[in-house]
Amino acid sequence: MAGDDITDTSHINSGDTAWILVSAALVFIMSPGVGYFYSGMARSKNAVSMVFLCMIAMSVVSVQWMIWGYSLALSDTATNPFIGNLKYGLLLNVGNTAHVNAPSIPGSVYAIFQCMFAALTPALALGGAAERVRVFPVILFCFIWSTLVYDPIAYWSWAPSGWMAKMGELDYAGGTPVHIASGFAALAFSIVLGKRKGYGQEKFEPHNYLNIILGTSLLWFGWLGFNGGSAVASNGRAGMAAAVTHIAACMGGLSWSVVAYFRNGYKFSSFHFCSGAVAGLVAITPGSGYVSPWAALIFGAVGGVACHFAVDLKEKLRFDDALDVFAVHGVGGIVGNLLTGIFASKSVAALNGANIAGGWIDHHWKQFGFQLAGSCAGAAWSFVVTAIILYIFNIIPGLRLRIHEDGEITGTDISEMGEHGYKFATLEPVGTRDNMTLSALEQGNINLGSAISTSTHTSTEKPAIAGQ
Repeated sequence: MAGDDITDTSHINSGDTAWILVSAALVFIMSPGVGYFYSGMARSKNAVSMVFLCMIAMSVVSVQWMIWGYSLALSDTATNPFIGNLKYGLLLNVGNTAHVNAPSIPGSVYAIFQCMFAALTPALALGGAAERVRVFPVILFCFIWSTLVYDPIAYWSWAPSGWMAKMGELDYAGGTPVHIASGFAALAFSIVLGKRKGYGQEKFEPHNYLNIILGTSLLWFGWLGFNGGSAVASNGRAGMAAAVTHIAACMGGLSWSVVAYFRNGYKFSSFHFCSGAVAGLVAITPGSGYVSPWAALIFGAVGGVACHFAVDLKEKLRFDDALDVFAVHGVGGIVGNLLTGIFASKSVAALNGANIAGGWIDHHWKQFGFQLAGSCAGAAWSFVVTAIILYIFNIIPGLRLRIHEDGEITGTDISEMGEHGYKFATLEPVGTRDNMTLSALEQGNINLGSAISTSTHTSTEKPAIAGQ
């Protein structure tokens, strides 16, 4: 690390700095990407709130990151193995000073890049509470959860004194802090909040496949910076990380689609492909800077198939993980961590001069055990601490996270935000005009003037209205 002079620029590489700034912007795109992905999977009456919750999470955690999150999660001067100190609180003492993990870029650039990881993680977890969570308590929840769950696990994994890092666990871009943590937090959410009204009786299906495709595209695009930027330099290892990320996503989408084709009436589905692509992206994340392109095919295929069958767990174990966060991120993160223990390669890490013992392919048999230990620790910590936070919230007046029953029936868009995602007419008649029964316009601005004018001169039939 450079000296403590925050104005010193002697260590800064302009190419590395530019790439990490671009990568930070790419990872930013993933937060609305998750929102659109979740919005499409949810029912239409909850579409807006899913995007809004992801943006709220990003905003709250970014403030938390500035106050103390960055320092707690990534302090390079703390010596204990569990949590950082407050040296970088309020982003003081950052400036141009390089972090140990990123010696060729300013500390401020590394801080904003890592901020986007932290901001994305609770947004992922909120999918487990979809369609039945209040907005106001989520604001406080995201701040507390990031402090007590994300920051410690990130410190264990990435800080120089973190116990996982010192043990030898390999986690290039967030298999444990981001995906396992969010997946098991979503599991806690789904259990503590309980099932949605009508679960097991009604068939809950995605309402907008175009939103799912859009969300997947934004995630896929952003993930190239998520993993590629984790080299914290513009070099061959960054290029390799981006390449294996893309390959794993492709293979994940294909493998999930093929399995679902034979299990679901010999039909392909854009939803299945998108879910598989995300599963492949999750699986490759911890190993993206350690594995070769041929191994990425295995990460994608195993991740896609494993996560596909993991979706069945919620039916067998009777928990309502509304948007399959546990199956894709929790299980996918564990799969990726374990596969990294097998396929991590010394030669790939050496692309930017890093020296590792490798995984099984380099005859380093203990690496699998390190990966398993890190996965179990991250999963247990996230699930237990998240459940405790949720139980405490539920006994504090005004902070109960579950929406009331009437609000759930109406939908969180209206009951929590007073907004509609779609300006279409509904099917329910709510009024008459010129002997015509008109449908509600859901706060929209559909102009019925021409239809009404025509109908008064021709007949008393109802005009054709979008959505009817």
